[in-house]
Amino acid sequence: MPAVRLADGDLNYLLEGPAGAPVLVLSNSLGTDLHMWDAQIPAFTRHFQVLRYDTRGHGQSLVSEGPYSIEQLGGDVLALLDALDIPKAHFCGLSMGGLIGQWLAINAPERIQRLVLCNTAAKIGTPEVWNPRIDTVLAGGAQAMRDLRDASISRWFTPDFAEAQPEKVEPIVGMLAQTSPQGYAANCAAVRDADYREQLGRISAPTLVVCGSGDPVTTTEHGRFMQERIAGAELVAFHAAHLSNVQAGDAFSQRVLDFLTQ
Repeated sequence: MPAVRLADGDLNYLLEGPAGAPVLVLSNSLGTDLHMWDAQIPAFTRHFQVLRYDTRGHGQSLVSEGPYSIEQLGGDVLALLDALDIPKAHFCGLSMGGLIGQWLAINAPERIQRLVLCNTAAKIGTPEVWNPRIDTVLAGGAQAMRDLRDASISRWFTPDFAEAQPEKVEPIVGMLAQTSPQGYAANCAAVRDADYREQLGRISAPTLVVCGSGDPVTTTEHGRFMQERIAGAELVAFHAAHLSNVQAGDAFSQRVLDFLTQ
């Protein structure tokens, strides 16, 4: 699998689809890797050259010393685009990936064409939520990540979906169990410290906000908050919990394509 060399290690990525087509960057959620988007690839690559990557601390990418910041993770995306000679791209990020998308659209607007913010918020959680999780993971290591795997099923998927579609759920939550504890904790800190509530109005890229009606982490209210502050933003809600791209599947893919190909 190809990788881009950054100053402190490699950033793992996949670039798929027809050469010369517009580029769509996909950014994973906390605790997953680039394969969380597998279900979208057949549809997306009919229209785009799709660039997906493992966020620093996840998958096969570098695990550098933490804590990280969303600014640092956004800088990784810009470095990846520069290395691949991609001046401008569409961007679709989910949860932590959505925070990265917000940072990019605010701080590097010339690089972003259309923006899709999925199951995310301008501010996700509080230090009271994140700090105990960071401490638990750093103390418990791999076993703590396996424990998080079981606890995350109810956050990532609605109960009916988790029961009916275990073949779709298990590979995704398995990514969490395999994530580096150090990388996960460093990214938890990045999510903890990010707050774009006062900067959303600076986003000028056409934006689609995607929510899950059963998402206990980033609610539809969080989505409406962003929609109301980003000029012209659209909003769609699926029957899903936190990982709407997995749970809503084809419906998610089609709605995102409709927006990106307007």
